[in-house]
Amino acid sequence: MLTSDSQQNGKRRLTGTVVSDAMDKTIVVLVERTVLHPKYHKRYVQGKKYKVHDPMNAFHVGDKVMFEECRPLSRDKRWRVVSDPSETAK
Repeated sequence: MLTSDSQQNGKRRLTGTVVSDAMDKTIVVLVERTVLHPKYHKRYVQGKKYKVHDPMNAFHVGDKVMFEECRPLSRDKRWRVVSDPSETAK
């Protein structure tokens, strides 16, 4: 899942959906992944929320966002917005 760009700088990159933009310069992004249950072999969706630094307040609820690790910016923020994944697909 890691791209060649993220392998070069050693920082993890994730993609998710913005679920909150109420804070200034911070968005909450939900990253969902599909997991296989070890006993019942049923697939289910697990989600985790990340607080991501958005310095321009450019992203809003429902947007798809790509973000990467960075130094700690606050108590909860350790991620920074890289770009909108729909722009990189074009």
